[in-house]
Amino acid sequence: MSWPVTRTKRERRQHRHAAFALETGKLMMREILVTRITQTFAGAIVLAVCALSWANAGIAADCQRDNFGSWLEGFKQEATTQGISPRTIASALSGVIYDPAVIAHDHSQSVFQQSFEQFSGRMVSPDRLRKGANMLKRYGSILERIEERYGVPGSVLVAIWGLETDFGVNQGKFSTIRSLATLAYDCRRSEKFRAELLDALRIIDRGDLTSSEMIGAWAGEIGQTQLLPSSYFRFAIAFDGYGPRDLIHSPQNALASTANYLKNYGWTRDQPWTEGSANFDTLKKWNESEVYAKTVAYFAARLEKQP
Repeated sequence: MSWPVTRTKRERRQHRHAAFALETGKLMMREILVTRITQTFAGAIVLAVCALSWANAGIAADCQRDNFGSWLEGFKQEATTQGISPRTIASALSGVIYDPAVIAHDHSQSVFQQSFEQFSGRMVSPDRLRKGANMLKRYGSILERIEERYGVPGSVLVAIWGLETDFGVNQGKFSTIRSLATLAYDCRRSEKFRAELLDALRIIDRGDLTSSEMIGAWAGEIGQTQLLPSSYFRFAIAFDGYGPRDLIHSPQNALASTANYLKNYGWTRDQPWTEGSANFDTLKKWNESEVYAKTVAYFAARLEKQP
């Protein structure tokens, strides 16, 4: 496949800087508008939350009627009906146990309750900024090729890479299969993680990773940019066109797959990613937290200015 002719790296930066300035002006005008939530709406929200809590209480009473071992046997049968091979089911699910540490993590998430200043100040440290600038240089030619294909600048990809795993150094120490099975058995988001566990098995079935290689974050994210199995199965690529879609050991596969993800969720080439822009909304598809998306945008903008 031939790719469209694109601007030089310097021209792209100049174009983006001009777009950033225009977008910043628009944001200043938008910030003049202030929306107030009336007491009527607040009351309605309280009632809705109460109703949801009552409904969840009813679900919680039913969702763990079987012990974990019995639940797992039932899941194996479901995986068979979904076309997962018996070999994968046996290799991945035999001996899997419930992990209470995963549930403890799930019930104690507080990192995104921090302000942008707190979170970005901690996550975009001078050391990480220096490492990011070095990664931009080290993988410069690969990042150029990725941007030509998907339209996502290297600075954005390197920012995500740094925030997620410190450039591949800290990918997590949890068994992906055990974590997902635990979360699927738990009452809180069982259907979501049941689907993620099926996709993790599909990744194994496809030959990308073995179950023993699938080590990552407590919530099942894997790879150098931490994709959930559903996104891994859909967007992971072998960038050079051969070999398994391994995002754990291959930085270029992880970076290209992240760009593929963002492009599929609406990333627009040569446009800014400042707060309020369409590309910023795409960053929120990566992580719904406003604080996280703002930190990615800030980190990438800082990297753009590095010599």
